[in-house]
Amino acid sequence: MKILSKKNLLIVACVFALICVMPLAAFATDGEAVEEVSKFFATYWALVPPIVAIVLALITKEVYSSLFIGIVLGGLLSANFNPVKALDNVVNEGLISAVSGTAGIFIFLVILGAVVALINKAGGSAAFGRWAKVHIKSKVGAALATFALGVLIFIDDYFNCLTVGSVMRPVTDSHKISRAKFAFIIDATAAPICMIAPVSSWAAAVSEFTEGTGFSGIELFIKAIPYNFYSLLMIVFVIALTLMKFDYGPMKLHERNAANGDLFTSGAEEFADSVDGDDSNPKGRVIDLILPVIVLVVLSVLGLLYVGGFFAGDDFVTAFGNTDATVGLPWGALVALIVTIIYLIARRVVTFKEAMECIPKGFIAMVPAILILTFATALKNMTGLLGAAEFVEALMDSAAAGLANFLPAIIFLVACVLAFSTGTSWGTFGILIPIVTAIFDPSSELLIIGVSACLAGAVCGDHCSPISDTTIMSSAGSQSNHVNHVSTQLPYAITVAITSFVVYVLAAFVQSAYILLPVAIALMLGVLFAIKAITKNK
Repeated sequence: MKILSKKNLLIVACVFALICVMPLAAFATDGEAVEEVSKFFATYWALVPPIVAIVLALITKEVYSSLFIGIVLGGLLSANFNPVKALDNVVNEGLISAVSGTAGIFIFLVILGAVVALINKAGGSAAFGRWAKVHIKSKVGAALATFALGVLIFIDDYFNCLTVGSVMRPVTDSHKISRAKFAFIIDATAAPICMIAPVSSWAAAVSEFTEGTGFSGIELFIKAIPYNFYSLLMIVFVIALTLMKFDYGPMKLHERNAANGDLFTSGAEEFADSVDGDDSNPKGRVIDLILPVIVLVVLSVLGLLYVGGFFAGDDFVTAFGNTDATVGLPWGALVALIVTIIYLIARRVVTFKEAMECIPKGFIAMVPAILILTFATALKNMTGLLGAAEFVEALMDSAAAGLANFLPAIIFLVACVLAFSTGTSWGTFGILIPIVTAIFDPSSELLIIGVSACLAGAVCGDHCSPISDTTIMSSAGSQSNHVNHVSTQLPYAITVAITSFVVYVLAAFVQSAYILLPVAIALMLGVLFAIKAITKNK
């Protein structure tokens, strides 16, 4: 019998410890009334389950069991270690709520997977790959083209991740860009770009939390853009790193392996049954990829506007402020799928039977992303039961009293930690923006800087977190092993985060975007040149 590895032993030990605690807790609460509120509510214990899940995932490189252990731990803490109540929390408040709350995104994922399968079956992806080999002649060009497409699709981060991944994967593969690097570029142009795009689902979400500031939601969002240093510096970082042609941290190994023909380094077996493996259709043309993508983009935007009330008389900005991406995106994607099927059958590049076969293939391709997203959302629900929002609010109130001059930097850090621990940027700025607007004078420039720091920190934490839905979508879109994506992206995201933190320290004293933004860009470039010099010497 083979000896268990240290990683497997760690997982087994965690599960065994939880099993041992449950019967003890049952005896301890026997005959007593079960407490309605957890004794761990609104304490630092609220952030322990996601931190445990994240640490386990990074150590064991096994996502599903790590997330499940975090969910079970959250259920036990929220139920005061009563096993029956804990099981009820895990099943009802965790898993079932996760599935019902994200059902629209699941539908969107399945439909998008089916569209990608159809495009591949029709030969559109292969045709685009042939075109790209002629017109995109270098690795730098492939990376910049991926980045540019990510910037152009700024409406929604889910849509960005999956569309850019399906379109550009053949191009980056042909130029030997590792799947981990590809996932990073997608992730870097998803949430960070949406957070500085006034017409996006993210701008709409932010607008919901800005009442009582003296500004309209969109007005405050636009004023905050020049101070959103993490999002802006991430753009500078990706372009500079690509043009400087170097990598550091775990990404360096992945890029070296990709240059030698191994695009995955590890985890390739997850995508052995990928829809990309279909034989190329010689009848396929580039238009068979471009037209379905354009139809998908246009109809998804129309879906978001329809759900927001645009066709009922609301103006464009108001409609985006009232929309729901979990309804609008499936609405547009379903119509786009029907149009794509009709178009490809009319083009005689696929038959009706082949088109129907692509639907379950697309679903199968998205199963890992759906499963991780379900577990990650259930873990977020557990942190809600444990009062993570109340704990952070108390933390912010105590910080505001004695560290007024460093509040933007503190807000940025708190938002980073909260988003990293819970895996949600929307939930993070939903918690923090009302607190930030209560701290600062509405007429002060520090209000705008504080809101910007909150938004930037939320994006940063979301970018780093293994349980973030955007991080999961980036792994799915690039077909990269999820833990590989997280571990290679962390050093890059942390580099930008540290630079942003320094600029937010200065922002409390300077309070001018015209001065701070050039300083931030110069500092980011200086850090990259320093890292390149150090890694080159090593």
